[in-house]
Amino acid sequence: MTEFIPSQLEEKWQIAWENANCFRAEDFSKKPKYYVLEMFPYPSGRIHMGHVRNYALGDVVARFKRAKGFNVLHPMGWDAFGLPAENAAIERNTHPAKWTRQNIASMRDQLKSMGLSYDWLRELATCEPDYYRHEQLMFLKFLEKGLAYRKESWVNWDPVENTVLANEQVVDGCGWRSGVPVERRKLSQWFLNITRYGDELLNSIKSLDNWPERVRLMQHNWIGRSEGAQVNFKLDKHTGSFSDLDVFTTRPDTLFGASFVAISAHHPLASYLAEENPELAKFIADCDALGTSEAAIEQAEKRGFNTELQVHHPLISGKKLPVYIANFVLMDYGTGAIFGCPAHDQRDLDFARKYNLTVTEVVCPEGEEAETFLVEDVAYTGPGTIINSGEWNGLNIEEAKNVAIKEIEAISAGTKKVTFRLRDWGVSRQRYWGCPIPIIHCSDCGIVPVPEKDLPVVLPDDVEFGESGNPLDTHPTWKQVTCPKCGADSVRETDTFDTFFESSWYYLRFVDPVSDKAFNAEKAAYWMPVDQYIGGVEHAVLHLLYSRFFTRALSDVGYLDLDEPFAGLMTQGMVCHQSFKSSDGQWLFPNEVKKTNNGFVSVGDNLPVKAGRVEKMSKSKRNVVDPEEIIKSYGADTARLFMLSDSPPDRDLEWTEAGVEGSFRFISKIFKLSSETPARPDRNISSEDLETFSKDALELLKIAHRSVKIINENIERFAFNKCVAQLHILVNALSSFKQNVEDADRIKHHVLELLAQMLAPFAPHIAEELWFNLGNTELVSTSPWPYVFEELLNDDRIEVAVQVNGKVRVKLNLPVDLPKQEAEAAALSTEEVKKYMSGREIKRVVVVPNRIINVVG
Repeated sequence: MTEFIPSQLEEKWQIAWENANCFRAEDFSKKPKYYVLEMFPYPSGRIHMGHVRNYALGDVVARFKRAKGFNVLHPMGWDAFGLPAENAAIERNTHPAKWTRQNIASMRDQLKSMGLSYDWLRELATCEPDYYRHEQLMFLKFLEKGLAYRKESWVNWDPVENTVLANEQVVDGCGWRSGVPVERRKLSQWFLNITRYGDELLNSIKSLDNWPERVRLMQHNWIGRSEGAQVNFKLDKHTGSFSDLDVFTTRPDTLFGASFVAISAHHPLASYLAEENPELAKFIADCDALGTSEAAIEQAEKRGFNTELQVHHPLISGKKLPVYIANFVLMDYGTGAIFGCPAHDQRDLDFARKYNLTVTEVVCPEGEEAETFLVEDVAYTGPGTIINSGEWNGLNIEEAKNVAIKEIEAISAGTKKVTFRLRDWGVSRQRYWGCPIPIIHCSDCGIVPVPEKDLPVVLPDDVEFGESGNPLDTHPTWKQVTCPKCGADSVRETDTFDTFFESSWYYLRFVDPVSDKAFNAEKAAYWMPVDQYIGGVEHAVLHLLYSRFFTRALSDVGYLDLDEPFAGLMTQGMVCHQSFKSSDGQWLFPNEVKKTNNGFVSVGDNLPVKAGRVEKMSKSKRNVVDPEEIIKSYGADTARLFMLSDSPPDRDLEWTEAGVEGSFRFISKIFKLSSETPARPDRNISSEDLETFSKDALELLKIAHRSVKIINENIERFAFNKCVAQLHILVNALSSFKQNVEDADRIKHHVLELLAQMLAPFAPHIAEELWFNLGNTELVSTSPWPYVFEELLNDDRIEVAVQVNGKVRVKLNLPVDLPKQEAEAAALSTEEVKKYMSGREIKRVVVVPNRIINVVG
C-alpha cells in the first residue's frame, strides 16, 4: 500500500476539479436551482477555525444538492472595506488597497486548500469600483424615492478611531476596537429609511419557516413594534417657545399613577434650558459620556436633573407633575419624553425612591386588597385590576388601555400611537476605506447627487494616514469639484458608507458579477432567493435585517421584485478551545502545554499550568488553532470531518487534538480501503440479485443502503454529526466483512461505491480517491446521489413481544414500523395467542409500535 500523504492526494483532486469545471453554476438550467451561500469573510489575511466550520457546512449542502440533481450556485467573495485595513495601513505603512488585495490572495489559496466547491468565476470583492459603483447608484435611487436622507443626529464618537460607531460597536461604554470611552456628538449623517418598512419587516418574520426560531425572535424584538398612546402634558408656564410636552407610553392604563415626567438630555427643551444653566449643561455632558448604546444606558445609575418646571396632569384637575431631565430617556424612541409610574415600572420606582417622589399603586394583583396593596422596593408589573383611577377602577389592564385612549382623544389630550424600537439606519462613516457617498455639497444648490454618468466616485490612491481623522477630508484635491448644476466650486461628501451597505446586497451581485448593471434582473429572478444561507448568530440582527430591507427598497426603486432574500437560514455555533494560564498569569498556546497524570504543565520547564475554561478561540487568550497548520499536518478532509462530526452545527464545538487525531485515523482507514479495492465487476448489483446473496452479504448491503437513507435525511435536516456517525458504522461493517462469501468482491465493490458517494460531501478528496480506485472514470463530485434498494430498507425487522392480558406469550420478528392492523393480524394468527384466548372474547388489542402487542380479553 502506498503511503497516505494528505497534501499530495488533496492537491491532485483539487486540480482535477478545477480542470473539469465541476462547480460551475449554469444560468437558466432546466434543472431545479439551488443557491447556497455562506456569509462572506472580511479579508483579514488568514482563515480561522470559524471559517473552516462555516464553509465546510455550506460545502456539504452544495455537494449534496448537486448530487441530487440541482443546478447549484455556490459562490465566494470578500467583504473588503472596513476600518481594520486603515489601521493596518497606519501600523505597517502600506496602502489599505494593497493590504486588502494581498490578504484576499492569501485567503483564496487557503480556502482552495480546503477543497470547497465554489464557482470561483463569480468571485467578487466589495472594495473594487466595479462593485461599489452599483451601490452608489442604488443610493441615488433611494434618494429620489425618499428612502435616503440627511439630518443631524446624536452619534457615538470614538475619539481614537475618529469615527462614528454603531450602538452595537459600543461595549461597556467604550469603543469595541479602541477600548476608550465613547463620546456623544451631534453630526450631519446620511440615513436610510428602514423604518418605512417596519410593519412589513415584522409581519414577514412569520413566513420565514426555515429560519431558527431564536433568530426570528431576535429580529422581532429588534424591530420592537409598540402600541400605545401619545399623551400631551401642558407646561404650567411657557418656557421659551415650549408650552407642552408630548409623551409616548405603552401603558396609558397607568396614567393615574404618574408621579413625574422625564425628558431626554437631548430633548429640545433640555437644550434650551442648558443655555442659561451651567449645572444642567454639565449634567447633559455626563449623559453624553454614556454614548447611545441602550445597554450601557440601561446599566448606568439612574440620574435626573430637576428643571423646576411642572406639567398639568391631563386627567386629574389641579394635579401637577415635576419635569426632570433623566439620563435613561432616549431621544430617538417615542418622543424623547416619558411619564413615570413608579409602582409599575422598576426603573421609574428606583428613580422615584432616589428623588423622594410619590408612588401610587394603580394595578392590584389578583388575591390582594386594593385598600392594603403597597409597592415597596419591587415594582408590580404583572396582570391585575385597575385601582385608584376613578371610573377605570375594576377594569383589567387591556380594558383600561382602550378606555384611556378614548378618554384622552375625547379631550384632545392625546391619540393612539404605534412606534418602533427600530431606528433608521445611519450609513455615514468618517473614514477612508469605504465606498464614497456620491453627493456634492454646493453653497448655492445645496445637496447635489453625482450624475449617473460620473459614477463611480473612486477613492483617491494618494492619501496620507499620519494624521487622525478621515484622510478624505484633508486630501488636497479629491474633494474639490464643480457643481453639476451650476458649475460653482463645490466639495464632495467625504463620509463613506457603513460596510453593512456592501453586505446588504452582495448575494444579488453573485447572480451576475460581470454585468454592467448591479445584477441582471432575469438572472436574479431565476436564482433568488438564496435557498440556504449560513453564518454566525452574531449577525442575526443587523446584517440580516439590513438585507431584508435592501431587497424591499431595491424592489421599490425598480431593480427587482423580491421581499425576502434568504429562504433558509442556519446559524452555526462557535469553535471553542481550552485556554491555559501559567503560574505567573500569562496565557499559553496549546502547543506550549502538555498533560500529565497530575494535570497540565508547561512544555520545557514542566511548571504547573492552570486550565481555563473551554471558550471561543481568541488571540488574546492564545487558545487559537491555525487551520493552515492542521491542513498541512492532517489534511483538509480531516479538518472538515472533525468540524462536522463532533456536535450539531448550531451548537458550539470544542476543538480537541484527540478529536482531530480520531478523524485522521478514520480518513486513513478509508485510504487503506481505497488501496485494497476489488476489481470492477462485469455487472453491477441489482435488486434482482438480493435473493442469491448470503446472510452476511445481505447484512452488509442492508447497512449500506440504510446508511444512504439515513445520511440523505440527516443532511436535509443539518444533522451532519449523525451522518458522520453513520459513515463510521458503515466503514466498521466493511472492515469486518467476511471475504469468503460468494460474490464477496462484487458486494464489497458495490458498498465501497456507495461509501464514496456518501462520503463526497464531507471528505471529498478521499472520496474521489476511493471512487477512482474502484475503476470509475468520471469524478464522484459529478456523480448522482446513490440509489437505494427499497427491498433492503423494508426488510428491516425487529423483535416484538406479544402479550395476552399483560403476560408475554410469544415474540415475533416483524418489519420495523409495521402498520397497526398488520401487527394485530400477525399477533392474532399465532398459536400462542389462539391457545391463551381460547373461549374468550377479544376486547381490544393494544399496539405499541416496534415494542409490544397486548391482546386483552
